[in-house]
Amino acid sequence: MKKIIVFILVGVIFCGVNRVSGLSAKSCVVINGDTGDIIYAENADISLPMASTTKIMTALLLCEYGNLDKEITVTRQMVLVEGTSMGLMPEDRISLKDLLYGMMLCSGNDAANAVAVVLGGSTEKFAEIMNKRAKELSLNSTSFATPSGLDAENHFTTAYELALITREAFKHKEFRNAVSSKTATVCFGNPPQKRKITNHNKLLRMYDDVIGVKTGFTRKSGRCLVSASNKDGKFVIAVTLNDPNDWQDHRRLLNIGISAVDKKTVYKRFFETKIIGADKKSVKTEAKGFSVCAKKEQKITREIYAPKFCYAPIRQGETVGYAVFYCDNKEISRQNLRAQNNINAKKITKFEKTFQNLFCIFRGINEG
Repeated sequence: MKKIIVFILVGVIFCGVNRVSGLSAKSCVVINGDTGDIIYAENADISLPMASTTKIMTALLLCEYGNLDKEITVTRQMVLVEGTSMGLMPEDRISLKDLLYGMMLCSGNDAANAVAVVLGGSTEKFAEIMNKRAKELSLNSTSFATPSGLDAENHFTTAYELALITREAFKHKEFRNAVSSKTATVCFGNPPQKRKITNHNKLLRMYDDVIGVKTGFTRKSGRCLVSASNKDGKFVIAVTLNDPNDWQDHRRLLNIGISAVDKKTVYKRFFETKIIGADKKSVKTEAKGFSVCAKKEQKITREIYAPKFCYAPIRQGETVGYAVFYCDNKEISRQNLRAQNNINAKKITKFEKTFQNLFCIFRGINEG
């Protein structure tokens, strides 16, 4: 039922939206990278094989695992895989970070397998982790069977859900750094040696605003491509599946996305929370400013969640409450409200202490 509802919603969103003539993709989508909102789509809800763009999920799980400086020893199990390779051999030493670059730049299936074995114990167990993470992201039309994207039964996604995986991965600095690199120097071997690798994503060399992401191809899937642009603070993600003319199509799709959004700035604001038991009447807290790209008609709103009062003492930097920012009722940012200065407790008389205790008891009864 959830799957049907999602398809209906996608269809409703695009009622009345003019299709772009000349696109050769079987399926495509452009989303707002900040909010996840769909900007443009054609057949974005149909399940298709996605080839090596699968590695975006593998990279996401690696970044969430962390500890990328960890060095591992390559096993025979890791390199027993066909297709593209970064050149790993059994007994090589390599860091997890260099495996990330090997996956995302030269699309090493050996690197993806190595990550799968390190994180899951085997490629089969890692596929279970991939599918579990997909469910956590509410991706109901995605299924993983391999960490690299080689064709397999029950290995598919949709353009829209692949865009959402990419958006989640972009939250990690190491992922952003890797997919935006035209070249990189990695170190592996026995003993390790430095080697230069080149990114297969030609868009990085064609356009200054492109910041990734990943190519893919098998005979079954056709050409698959995920790209992203950050131009003048406007962050958009495009996905095409089975697209023989993907380089040209992505420039057009990214332009559609960029022209549909504006960069909107939310300026920092200060708030006051009343203080009990101090010489000062209140403590000042701050919600930091930030920028977000949103459709031109969308508005940014804010809700403050803080107690009506708090008790001294309060230390500078202590969390007093939090602020939640929304774009058309969708949460886009959550910030702790931290005290801007120290608030010391004042000495109180026995009468004042008794009054405070009675007040707390009375408040507890009412809240109960």
